[in-house]
Amino acid sequence: MAVSDSVQTPTHEYWRPPRDCWVRLNRCNIPSSVIACLDFQERPLPLELDGVMIPHRDLFRRLERLDTLEARAAQFKDYMTVHFQLDAPEKAGFDLRSRVRRDKADYLSLLRGWLFNPDGREGAVMKGWVASRFGLLPRYFGGRVAPDSEGYQRFLAEQGAGVYNANALESQLDLLYTFCQYALLKEDPEARWLTLYRGVNRLESHDIVARLDRNRVVVLLNNLNSFTPNRERADEFGDRILKMRAPRVKVLFYSSLLPGVLKGEEEYLVIGGLHEVALSG
Repeated sequence: MAVSDSVQTPTHEYWRPPRDCWVRLNRCNIPSSVIACLDFQERPLPLELDGVMIPHRDLFRRLERLDTLEARAAQFKDYMTVHFQLDAPEKAGFDLRSRVRRDKADYLSLLRGWLFNPDGREGAVMKGWVASRFGLLPRYFGGRVAPDSEGYQRFLAEQGAGVYNANALESQLDLLYTFCQYALLKEDPEARWLTLYRGVNRLESHDIVARLDRNRVVVLLNNLNSFTPNRERADEFGDRILKMRAPRVKVLFYSSLLPGVLKGEEEYLVIGGLHEVALSG
């Protein structure tokens, strides 16, 4: 929906997510329709994925003994390597003589693939993970997608190919998200929001639900999006800048969480839904 020049008076309708952007089933403690609504941006609630904290409680006990982000990041990466047998693929059930080798697909390759092309196979896996865990459907994947459309079928095909015969990629992302939330909480226990920016070239290509005034709009974001905390960095990606107060609980990953993984980038991966954003540029 393109944004119009007229200012629309906000009503409760703008706070409700469109029915085609979410599904009832998810794997966390908050309903999908609540996560997608505009009110969640203003009053975010803690999000906890099903079946993560209890089986991995030993990891978080170890993290509590460490004092620095660098030490915690090293501990996390070591734990992921051991738990998912990332350096011993044959122990994870891979046939190293197979013509098709999927043992190199892991959470790090997903992050690097996203950085290279969010609409590639790795991006499909990550957007599919958001749909599965939080119940928010993708709005864009190499073009606009809607349920039952050809574009959505292409997305499902890429997602299926991305997770096929791989090593519990969605479970790896579960743990990555949970560690990210743990780290953000350690950095600042009082911070519920982060100020982030995104550069865009064509605002009308986004799902604009309402224009609140000349410089504020309500936008329905894709189910997973790249933002940056650096306003100047956002300028490199578009002539209009979206400034958003992003709920901390919607951050899947940020570059300094695992130093050296996304070299030279200042990127935050943010889960979508309805958000109010300020426009500049």
